[in-house]
Amino acid sequence: MRHLHPLRDLDETTLRARTSLKWREYPPDVLPLWVAEMDVVPARPVVDALKRAVESGDTGYPHGNGYAEALADFAADRWSWTGLDPQRTAYAADVMTGLSEVLRLVSAPGDPVVVNPPVYPPFFGFTEHADRMIVEAPLGEDGRLDLGALEAAFLTAGGSGRPVTYLLCNPHNPTAVAHTMTELTAVAALAATHGVRVVVDEIHGPLVPGDFVPYLSIPGAEDAFAVTSASKSWNLAGLKAAVIIAGERAAGDLERLPEIVSHGPSHLGMIAHTVALREGVAWLDAVQADLAENRALLAELLAEHLPGVRWARGDATYLAWLDCRDLRLGDDPAAAFLEQGRVAVNSGLPFGTGGAGHVRLNIATSPQILTEAITRMASVAGHPD
Repeated sequence: MRHLHPLRDLDETTLRARTSLKWREYPPDVLPLWVAEMDVVPARPVVDALKRAVESGDTGYPHGNGYAEALADFAADRWSWTGLDPQRTAYAADVMTGLSEVLRLVSAPGDPVVVNPPVYPPFFGFTEHADRMIVEAPLGEDGRLDLGALEAAFLTAGGSGRPVTYLLCNPHNPTAVAHTMTELTAVAALAATHGVRVVVDEIHGPLVPGDFVPYLSIPGAEDAFAVTSASKSWNLAGLKAAVIIAGERAAGDLERLPEIVSHGPSHLGMIAHTVALREGVAWLDAVQADLAENRALLAELLAEHLPGVRWARGDATYLAWLDCRDLRLGDDPAAAFLEQGRVAVNSGLPFGTGGAGHVRLNIATSPQILTEAITRMASVAGHPD
């Protein structure tokens, strides 16, 4: 079988024919390296399964528990985690919907929810939409969990006497950090000490190139929830389907989940995600290899063209969190890169505390596009070729 290079198969002309958000939000002279879409064609088994379903008219409502069973087998094979019980799962349209529904299970309007900024902006929006109160426990300067700040946030949040929930991102978006077993064990101990329920977004887990540690695999996490999906790792965001996983002592809470939540995933989404987990592992390995090469390329490009940019080189996602404060482009360098360089990256500001002066760059593209983007950004920063 030929060596796969999913991130090298498509040229810019082909990509600009797409109608999804990444390639249509900005004018055609802008290179889009922002929203979390990969510039790939999905794994061949996924394409074939969807084609068969559509051609045979299998386009109705989803049925069965095959997705969760595939996820359990993937977790056992990939992460040596055998504790994912498909009987303690439920489905939602996507991860953020699933997280919101779990928040409703374990908390009430007005209750505090702890988050770790800078963090994926919908953590703020969905939590506030659920009428919960945000309490921040900022990451450390290294982009990792600050356990002291986390305990202080638990104490502050619990001071009202109301139940506290901790919304954890594992791996962390935008810093691309995969939390270690030591870190997560400490989180579980703090949560137990302070009576905090932990709800974890693990959507980027399959992209971790080394050993990913699912939060529910940690001793002491039995009353927690995790929500995940194959959408990020196999580029299936348009095919909605996510899995909610309850720890052993959270099963009773999961039973209270309204049945209508399971109406969110599409049948084609369930098919695509199940096939990805069962038959798309070789493709995922190829994507990880291409991403590793792109990270090495990005390091070279930054050193040559943007030496003032600091990057901690997290490798747990295909997102690069770039500290541009030394470029003197203000709190929102993304605006300058767009206006002057015609490169779209995510502004750090919506990620909350710690986001000013930063941008999030999507490296899941071809080496040619990545090189052109950094070259354009360098011209804005006063470092022309």
